[in-house]
Amino acid sequence: MNRRRPGSTAKPHTDLRPEPAAAHGRTGVINAAPAEAISIGEGPSEQGPICTCRPGSTVWLTGLPSAGKTTLARALAGRLRAEGRRVEVLDGDEMRSSLCADLGFSRADRNASVQRLGLMAEVLARNGVTTLVSVIAPYATGREAVRERHERSGTHYLEVHVAAPVEVCAARDVKGLYARQASGEISGLTGVDDPYEEPQTPDLRLETHTRDVRECAAQLHALLAERGLA
Repeated sequence: MNRRRPGSTAKPHTDLRPEPAAAHGRTGVINAAPAEAISIGEGPSEQGPICTCRPGSTVWLTGLPSAGKTTLARALAGRLRAEGRRVEVLDGDEMRSSLCADLGFSRADRNASVQRLGLMAEVLARNGVTTLVSVIAPYATGREAVRERHERSGTHYLEVHVAAPVEVCAARDVKGLYARQASGEISGLTGVDDPYEEPQTPDLRLETHTRDVRECAAQLHALLAERGLA
């Protein structure tokens, strides 16, 4: 999550070249199918009968700003909802203006924000909701604490590294953050002048600069299906 200054105007979301099929992680290689959209608070859209035959889970999508986390989450959510799954998308930027509005951008505050999202996701997942969390979550210790919370409660959890080189993310610059950092308007931008600690053993790594969003969503859906979560 990155520091923003008042009065900023987010650029409209443009094309995003999502990720590759490198399925490295805690379980190995995957295969796949396609996807669609929804976000927290939205009512069901063209949703089929609700399926209660599969457990909930948290899919934690972490990566640099403009790597494609939210685009991928919404694409996958649309597909899952069409299949009758209960789905919520928790977007880190949206949570910044509500659940985490009292927090700043120090390391401690960024970790606190991640823990709040992790708690919300775990409660939803424990109650049968497939919860897709799109958040930078730059620090390994914060992400590991979220995983451990899920493990303690026996709740399914997948960490997905949405990967793209910082140069590609800066060229996309969906919300104008890289341009504002370059001009000196903001500082503490993850991946530029604040560290992003890449996951070393994610359940899945998707390189969005080599694959389109449909391919990436398909690969992630395949992983969920492989684990009995879709």
